[in-house]
Amino acid sequence: MMKSGRPRGGSGEWEQPFWQQRGWILSAGFLLVLIVLGVYTLMTRGDNGTPDASDSPAPSHSSSRSAGGESPDARPAGCRTDDSDQAKPTAPPKDFSWKADGTGLVPVSKTAGPLKFDGPVWSCYAHTPMGAVLAAQAITDHFSYPGWREVVDRQVVPGAGRDALIATRSKEEDKPTSGQADAGGYAGFTVLSYSKQQATVMILVRGPSAGMYGATSMTVRWQDGDWKVAPDPDGTIYSGTSQVSGTNGFVTWGK
Repeated sequence: MMKSGRPRGGSGEWEQPFWQQRGWILSAGFLLVLIVLGVYTLMTRGDNGTPDASDSPAPSHSSSRSAGGESPDARPAGCRTDDSDQAKPTAPPKDFSWKADGTGLVPVSKTAGPLKFDGPVWSCYAHTPMGAVLAAQAITDHFSYPGWREVVDRQVVPGAGRDALIATRSKEEDKPTSGQADAGGYAGFTVLSYSKQQATVMILVRGPSAGMYGATSMTVRWQDGDWKVAPDPDGTIYSGTSQVSGTNGFVTWGK
């Protein structure tokens, strides 16, 4: 069960990291660190605050035909997936595996995606709830590494939110692609809401100690034949993190 949201007050380690600044977009690597610190702070301070709620961005109501005459559902060349399973997943794909990205591991699937790997741009996800889950994790995981700008240009919904993300991320250094692995890792997920136009996914990550978890949510939108990350107008992608006492309510990836 979720116990609390963002730590309140202005003291300790929460004043120091740049990720507390409004509008900063966390890569998956930074997200893991944030959640670890947040959970530790909540456990040691006993903060009983309630996480801030925010509405997901409204679905895009584009016309039934694109400017080029193609349907919005037209897939990029060479990208074909089985989109028949529209149910919210209750288990990971049978063919899922872990793929290295920088110093972390990201879940991928030969059936649900990504099916195409073009440098840092991993694309071609199934137009399904499972495809949305995999896209949410893989796309954002690249935000802190070299090549992030190409990922943002191609896999983030255009608009004020993307512009804010680029402006803020441009001020930060790239994270090394080799070295000690990040603490924690992807532990599970749940699909909070889903339509063929938009999905909101909650991601569960492990903390540094057994039984310690944190969770946050993000939104992806179907555009140009694939899932893209949909930030808030100020560039925020991840919701406030929460301490989670276990994996109940989440689909777990396993080992």
